Amino acid sequence: MTASRLAFRVEARATGSRARAAKFRTLHSTVETPLFMPVGTQATVKAQLTSTLEDAGSQILLANTYHLLLRPGPEVFRRVGGIHAFMSWKRSVLTDSGGFQIFSLPHSLALSEEGAAFKSYVDGRKILLSPELSIETQKVIGSDIMMALDQCIPSTADAATTRAALDLTHRWALRSLDARGDSPQSLFAIVQGALSTELRRESAETLRERPFDGFAIGGLAVGESKNQREDVCEFTAALLPEDKPRYLMGVGTPLDILEAVHRGADMFDCIIPTQYAQRGAAFTSRGHVQVRRGVYKFAEEKLDPNCACPTCARYSRAYLHHLAKTGEVLGWQLLGAHNLYFYHQLMRDIRASILEDRFLALYHERRAFLQTMDLDHPTVPHATVQSTKHQLGDYEVHTAWEGFASIRQISSGEIMHSRTEPMAEARGLYVEQSRLAERVRCSDETSDANARPLIVWDVGLGAAANAMAAIHCYEQAAASGPVRDMQIVSFECDLDSLRLALRHESKFPYLRHAGPAGILAEGRWRSRLHPTLSWVLVQGEFPGTISAATEAPDLIFYDMFSTKASGTSWTLATFEALFRACAGTAGELFTYTCSTANRAALLGAGFYVARGRSAGAKVETTIAFTPEAYRVPSRVVHELLAEDWLAKWSRSAAQFPSDLPPHRQTAFELTIRAHPQFQIARTPPCKPSNSNSATSSSNSTGS
Repeated sequence: MTASRLAFRVEARATGSRARAAKFRTLHSTVETPLFMPVGTQATVKAQLTSTLEDAGSQILLANTYHLLLRPGPEVFRRVGGIHAFMSWKRSVLTDSGGFQIFSLPHSLALSEEGAAFKSYVDGRKILLSPELSIETQKVIGSDIMMALDQCIPSTADAATTRAALDLTHRWALRSLDARGDSPQSLFAIVQGALSTELRRESAETLRERPFDGFAIGGLAVGESKNQREDVCEFTAALLPEDKPRYLMGVGTPLDILEAVHRGADMFDCIIPTQYAQRGAAFTSRGHVQVRRGVYKFAEEKLDPNCACPTCARYSRAYLHHLAKTGEVLGWQLLGAHNLYFYHQLMRDIRASILEDRFLALYHERRAFLQTMDLDHPTVPHATVQSTKHQLGDYEVHTAWEGFASIRQISSGEIMHSRTEPMAEARGLYVEQSRLAERVRCSDETSDANARPLIVWDVGLGAAANAMAAIHCYEQAAASGPVRDMQIVSFECDLDSLRLALRHESKFPYLRHAGPAGILAEGRWRSRLHPTLSWVLVQGEFPGTISAATEAPDLIFYDMFSTKASGTSWTLATFEALFRACAGTAGELFTYTCSTANRAALLGAGFYVARGRSAGAKVETTIAFTPEAYRVPSRVVHELLAEDWLAKWSRSAAQFPSDLPPHRQTAFELTIRAHPQFQIARTPPCKPSNSNSATSSSNSTGS
């Protein structure tokens, strides 16, 4: 590791997260992280006084080298003594290099090894922005933190374009470092590589060996999806030195920042707080508020009842509505001041939670809230009538473009069976893969098994698609011959999704059956036509209700919401409890996920883990077996994860379950590597299934 001019020091790390709180010292001030930097492109944050920024809690302002090079120009900064005196700002300043403007503005003429040639939008003169000119300009501006010049490209660029831009960025970074010389100003390098994990790793490894004072994660928020951005951020942050700051450039909304802190980033910037303010929008403790709406014309209450900023202390929503509707700059100024205060308060809350080791609780609480729209005046007209028809509690009916209906959780945005019709996915992923029809038929070969019921755990009842697929399968099997007893045990904490689907039975025709109504009415149901078929409900959060089921499961259909919406259901502790519940049983688990961390948690709990068939957009899903199930060769017809997966797991940014504390990670890694699954001779008693041969050799992005 190389020394930093910033004397960066990590003060605390959050348990179960990559979030951290740190402190460093620039030439002008002490800075505490995580922090948000307001964007002052032209040496001013739009419509804001520097005194307002100080009062709000701004620690660093971001200014842009490209724009300040053109106007007012380096000579002005030489004469006045730098940007701090020029804009009357006593705290820290970070200057961007101009690389993003090369990418985003229409004035570039040519890009070469030397730099970016462009025409000035001020006076039309041609300028070659080279790494040397960028650094020299930043030195004259007098910023505390300078950025190395890089080539920014769309995050979805092809491999050849990404490789060429990465190599150029690395060469420019070294030239920027040489140009910095003995200046006391700090210099950050920018890790690029678009969405390629291989190139991101190469970029981080190349740059972290040089004496940069910090590192930025660049090339995001320029075309990728939210999930892709979060995954690349987490992957890249884990590659960067622990003893230097990590800056995620150009991000974002309050929710984006919360997610990025969780993934290990320290510093953020974005124009959103002031840009939204110009449009009449505000982030509040009552959700996202648009004050231009007519509903606020006579609203006497303040903008945010839980905010202590000067705007909320003094002005009503009615006055802010008037300013926004008339286009008065004061409205932009007041809303911008509030939004910046909201951002900085969020950062203070996050930092305090990390220092007190309660970040995960705050993360889940704020994550559920920060995507909320106006709670006082919902934006959908006649929302009460519409919600009676299409919503219930935290759920709403969602219609896919293919025409089928499913249920969407409003708070997380997650959709049950989003890409495939619910019953088609339930049959393919759970019923067919588990060979349920074969398992329920009585035969001489299964006479021992016939003596006890087949127990199916339906973890995550939702709108009952998986349970009903199992029931339909049993009824069809019973119509063609003798069947053994079967009991379905459904686990669910919120029955509103099933209630809502039943209200719209025409959209969910698989619910035209006595079973769902019986489950809702009494928590249990037994078929009159097939008394050997029963269904019971265990209500509550799954981790806390595992012990409530009296019979060990033979099959587990594990269909909970993702780790983001239902994190405790995917922890090592939960899978360990599930493994204990299966003790002595040849149990098999089927789930839609192919997440590396989830597969690792299953292995760590003691399961054997295999690749499952594709489902929707996922190239692979996951199947897990207890040791007893693995010893029955006829049961295991799927491809077990092998050394190729283990090698990928070793390189993954998501090696460990979310609830595994850092001090247990080394032991956990040893447990995974010593798992019998990876010690098996090269001719194990399992073979690829014909039905899975097309997918078992494919690697999903989660593997």
